[in-house]
Amino acid sequence: MRQVAELSIYSATDNPFHDVNLGQQFRWHKKNEKEKKMGLSPAEAERRDAIRRQEAKEELERLNHRRAEREAEQRLREEEELRMQRLAESAQMADWIAKDGDFQLEQERTRAAIRVKEKRAKAVDFLALNLRYVNPIDDNDDESEEAGLEIDLDEPYNILDNLSPDQVQELHDDIEHYLLLEKNEVNIEFWTNMMVVCKDRLDRIKSDQRLGLEAAAAVESDVTALLQGKSYDHLLALQRQIQAKLTSGEPVDTDYWEGLLKKLLVWKSKAKLKSLHEVVVRNRLEQLRKRQRDEALQAQEELLEGVANVASKGKFRPPTVETIVGQKTVEEAVEPYERGMSPDPVDITKLPHEERQVDIVLESDDKASLMKLRRSVADSRFITKATQPAVETVDVEAASGADLASEALYRAEAERDMDEEEELFNLEENIARPTAYNWEDKYRPRKPRYFNRVHTGYEWNKYNQTHYDTDNPPPKVVQGYKFNIFYPDLIDKSKAPTYKIVKEPGNEDTVLLHFSAGPPYEDIAFRIVNREWEYSHKRGFRSSFDRGCLSLWFNFRRNFYRK
Repeated sequence: MRQVAELSIYSATDNPFHDVNLGQQFRWHKKNEKEKKMGLSPAEAERRDAIRRQEAKEELERLNHRRAEREAEQRLREEEELRMQRLAESAQMADWIAKDGDFQLEQERTRAAIRVKEKRAKAVDFLALNLRYVNPIDDNDDESEEAGLEIDLDEPYNILDNLSPDQVQELHDDIEHYLLLEKNEVNIEFWTNMMVVCKDRLDRIKSDQRLGLEAAAAVESDVTALLQGKSYDHLLALQRQIQAKLTSGEPVDTDYWEGLLKKLLVWKSKAKLKSLHEVVVRNRLEQLRKRQRDEALQAQEELLEGVANVASKGKFRPPTVETIVGQKTVEEAVEPYERGMSPDPVDITKLPHEERQVDIVLESDDKASLMKLRRSVADSRFITKATQPAVETVDVEAASGADLASEALYRAEAERDMDEEEELFNLEENIARPTAYNWEDKYRPRKPRYFNRVHTGYEWNKYNQTHYDTDNPPPKVVQGYKFNIFYPDLIDKSKAPTYKIVKEPGNEDTVLLHFSAGPPYEDIAFRIVNREWEYSHKRGFRSSFDRGCLSLWFNFRRNFYRK
């Protein structure tokens, strides 16, 4: 139809084919003449052409069908290839994710080893390093990485005895992180049991704060006396008995038995940790014995090699009888001990009065006390560093290393005249639970300098107006504070120091205002009146950290009542 439409615009006299018969139907005259010569009638020739056209049509249909089949097969083949490619990519991605988890776990263990070597380890570092000895150490492992990791082995749950509440919470978070990374079933069981014990310690800390130390300690001692020393099988049998008692329907103290069942699960975890700890100790001792054997063999080989070198040079002579007798004669010729060899005893009456006041300790008693202290340190699995006492420094030394602008601010604040209603307030409070800093080995902790003021005045409320006047004023009350704390040598000056209010149980009148900053400064605290602050800048509130000086000025809110 397209060709007919194209040819319809041409004529016999005007066409690009120069065909004068363009408008006539094409006839194959030579073919017709040949068929006539062959004796075929027009009807037979027409039927023959029709058969040939039908065969061509069928062949074309078969070709189209085969092409459609090839296209369908090609499409299925491509879909299968895409599916296999996606499966391969998914398997590779899963492998990468698994390797990423293993890499992160290995990095955590490496960081733990580095912290232990540098004497700044956390509680979880000791647990992670000892957990390496659950499986026997392979002979092909590099022992150079274990240099400096000679740490004492103790039951894992005993590490919680020397931790503060903040350190217990930090250990809880670290155990959760290891549980996400671990894939070994034994390690997962270990961290799960440690998580149970750690959660129990956190619950005990909360109960101590809620009930008091004495009540919580009494309950804990009763449970410990009942469950301590029992094996895992015994604890399991006891758990079945308690569960049967709770489900029996008898009139029992449900709270007591449920609390005992909860503590029993904790002691079951401790029993599992203890059995696992025995395996760790056994493997650790086996590794130490193997290392000693290797070192002994190496020393023996070096000694034999040295003897062989000396013998090859002709300088080695075996010991003779005369040499041995001579050595015995020298040993027998040692002069015996006499009293004159030691200095004369000191007469105590000739000593000054200060020296006579010093206690006299026998050598045996001193050695016994020293060994007792060493055993106490050796029995402890994890020792937190105590806060070092504050060292008083002279202002000249501080000014030499301080920033000049901060020093000028300190001197200006110290020389500034106080108002009539202001007084000095430099009474620092001791922190009940001092913080152990991770940077103590790198920087020497020291207290910051401060220059504080307290604002006092009269409150002329209705009662005071009735009972007092200007000649006989009422007692002064605290109306606000001005804290100026100087951190000129702060290592990270981009992080400003912070403050927080710490409330003490049983004390509703006062609170502790706790200031903390980074290295090399220790935390300090001041006791202030427990009243609501006025946070409006128009009423004197100021909280800023500029040129190494933390300024915290605030007044208390004044309440006015109307009828």
